[in-house]
Amino acid sequence: MTNACLTFRDLTLGYGSHPAIHHLNGTIRKGSLTAVVGANGSGKSTLMKGIVGVLKPMEGAVTRASGVRTAYLPQQSELDRSFPARVVDLVSLGLWPKRGLLGRYTKEDRESVSQALMAVGLGGFEKRPIDTLSGGQLQRTLFARVLLQDADLILLDEPFNAVDAKTVGDLIQLIKRWHGEERTIMVVVHDLDLVRQNFPETLLLARQPVAWGETKETLRPENLLKARRFHEAWEENAPWCEPDDHDHHGHDHHDHAHGHAHDHDHQHGSGPRAA
Repeated sequence: MTNACLTFRDLTLGYGSHPAIHHLNGTIRKGSLTAVVGANGSGKSTLMKGIVGVLKPMEGAVTRASGVRTAYLPQQSELDRSFPARVVDLVSLGLWPKRGLLGRYTKEDRESVSQALMAVGLGGFEKRPIDTLSGGQLQRTLFARVLLQDADLILLDEPFNAVDAKTVGDLIQLIKRWHGEERTIMVVVHDLDLVRQNFPETLLLARQPVAWGETKETLRPENLLKARRFHEAWEENAPWCEPDDHDHHGHDHHDHAHGHAHDHDHQHGSGPRAA
């Protein structure tokens, strides 16, 4: 299919001999904006690592269309914030594909970094040490790096986690701008309201694809319930939500889980969060 940016063929990914995502088949269209959702441990981050090539498939394959340049933003928790670097150093990493590791840092590059920082609301932050930034400021800095990479395929793993509401709104606008430029974007998100409001397509994972397509269809209550059941089958000792006052009535828990199927995906406390 010429319109495919990514193609999955029976893709199985995992760690050691333990698969984390099973038998994924399908395509990501060029220019599409897709949210990847599911419970903690459902394989979302694993999928991102498989696409970018950090993780080799246990079975099957993921193929990128030829010439596709990729930008990958891992979770903030995977970054070493104590590293003695300034904002300008971190953002300038986005120039590596063009300059190479030892390429000269030109006046034009400095201008590009400044423009990228302006675009994410951090004008004048060039010399700030990264260990002094708030979570929201760090994420804006990382988005500025992605801006400089000028990639065709953008993979963002939980970019809205530990970020204030204003920053979430600004980052969503940047993602929409990239979408308008017909870049292909996949974003791991755990707030389903955010997904419904801003993402046209969604892949719902529970170590295997449960539903994939138009967001409204994918996030139907029956699909969310199916994902929970799959997840509970994998994680028998990890209930989907904390027991509450209704649960001792026996029959109520099932109704409660179905009736509020969307509630537990975007609460930081009780529901599982993104992997």
